[in-house]
Amino acid sequence: MKLLFPLLMFMLPAASVAQTPPPPQPPSGVPSPKTTEVMVILTTKQGVTRQQIMNVMPAEIRATVKLYLDGKIRQWYSRGDGRGVIFLLDAKTIDEAHAIMDTLPLTKENLMDHEYIPVGPLMPLTALIGDGSARP
Repeated sequence: MKLLFPLLMFMLPAASVAQTPPPPQPPSGVPSPKTTEVMVILTTKQGVTRQQIMNVMPAEIRATVKLYLDGKIRQWYSRGDGRGVIFLLDAKTIDEAHAIMDTLPLTKENLMDHEYIPVGPLMPLTALIGDGSARP
């Protein structure tokens, strides 16, 4: 347990910087996390007015709720800065996430920028449980 806290603290800064370019790919032979969801950060495009967004909002809300009820959106959050939203999508690839987001009216109207981040289980946690062959 003494290793878990420093490990999580090490990982936290990387997770909190949404606009940072994606990190380089892990070196060959280093396992990559299994992608279980794709986080999509939507930000209002530069120069888009609140009125432009509000004109599309009724259709956007209906389409977003439908995606949620269909299980495509697992979680959704408002951004703290008021400039958009964050979705956690039931998608295994960025291409799948793009296909989901492309159905939304704000995307069709080209009013939002999208950042796609594949996410999965925290890889260092496997060190805590080993390979699973040892039984207590």
